[in-house]
Amino acid sequence: MTILAPKEAAFVGDVNVLIIGGGGCGLCAALAVRDAGGDALVLERDATALGSTAMSTGLIPAAGTRFQAEKGIADSPEKFVGDILKKTHGQTDTSMARHLAEESVPTLDWLVDHHAVPLSLVESFDFPGHSMRRMHGTPNRTGAELMGALHNAVSGSGADVITQAPATALFAEDDGTIKGVRVERADGTTEDIGCGALVLACSGFAGNSKLVEQHIPAIQDALFFGHPGNKGDALNWGLKLGAEVADVSSYQGHGSVAGDHGVSIMWAHITLGGIQVNASGRRFSNEALGYSEQAAHVTAQHGGFVWSIYDEEIHERLKEYEDYRDALATGCVLSADTVESLCRQTNLPESLRNTLETVEQLRVGIGSDEWGRDFSNCKPLKPPFKAVKVNGALFHTQGGLCVDNSGQVKRQDGSLFPNLFAGGGAARSISGPSADGYLSGNGLLTATTYGRLAGFAAADLVNGTQNEI
Repeated sequence: MTILAPKEAAFVGDVNVLIIGGGGCGLCAALAVRDAGGDALVLERDATALGSTAMSTGLIPAAGTRFQAEKGIADSPEKFVGDILKKTHGQTDTSMARHLAEESVPTLDWLVDHHAVPLSLVESFDFPGHSMRRMHGTPNRTGAELMGALHNAVSGSGADVITQAPATALFAEDDGTIKGVRVERADGTTEDIGCGALVLACSGFAGNSKLVEQHIPAIQDALFFGHPGNKGDALNWGLKLGAEVADVSSYQGHGSVAGDHGVSIMWAHITLGGIQVNASGRRFSNEALGYSEQAAHVTAQHGGFVWSIYDEEIHERLKEYEDYRDALATGCVLSADTVESLCRQTNLPESLRNTLETVEQLRVGIGSDEWGRDFSNCKPLKPPFKAVKVNGALFHTQGGLCVDNSGQVKRQDGSLFPNLFAGGGAARSISGPSADGYLSGNGLLTATTYGRLAGFAAADLVNGTQNEI
């Protein structure tokens, strides 16, 4: 990724706000720019603008929403911040966490009320680390469906989206003012487009094996199950410009990707009472701590795989979600009426029976789990059993460019770049320095909220106005 002097550009046109990346963050930024009365152009490297958002379950955490109130859930930004700090062991920017928690409701209301994104509260189960049910999603609870709704909104807003148009260089003045971008078109030609402000919404670097090896060696051998376009463009541009970066060792992993089938298995199969065992038929960690940190534990097992085991009742509850139904269609979920059949189908040893018996004793309060998991609120696992062979995976990174409350990028001395903004995976998240701090929905919280805030702020900067954000 190159930084060029503006005198080297041959601009063919200009736009108020240029946005690199057409995922959830980029589309939210475009909507905000249009709401503020500015012109927005989104540049997307792929043939279809989907990004990491489309690969997710599309769930956005928000604390204190009207949807929660309708169900008698008394949540607040303060409680949300408490959960964030607990999950990260206090190793995150507290003021940033508080700001995002406070802006989560305005973002959700903005999406629903101003842009007809059909979000509702997820009531069926609790997500690891959240003390309240505060996840909100589209009817089928998929990222693809969320992206479809955002695309519909962008189409009606008048913002332009150009696909198959990766940005290869930024044109910047000596003081860091961005004057435009060089774009490579599908036919190999290039175009230089000028801008009044730039929003980097091109995510992190999980798709760049060299950067992963450099910054997150603990997960370099895991299956990569994220968006292949996440090459670290924003990070590289930021570093060349002298931006402040933080938490580049942080990432979202996942401990249950059926790699042979190319699908992920919703972690609710664990939070509802399922377990994971290795090739020896034994548990190896506290699965309930979270799916992100479980990725490294799974990858470390012999052969790099484990088996997720749950039962018919959990299976039926998961079928509410389209992602799980899609996984079923691949044939990755095995069913067994007895433990003997389960061992035979999975090729697990008889020790699996002992593991299941030990778990049932823990459920009724006999003994304590060597891994520290509390099974007291879990129902017994009953046949027919379900089993899926899974791998640990890297989804996306959580560290990146440091930004202020409006998403404006900071220099290493703490000052702000004149007209450069970032959000989503391109910006530092609130997950702390490792996988342990990832709280469900952190990725989409920063994508949608910083997309909205950066879009409004960038448009205001260009137009010299102050809009309600």
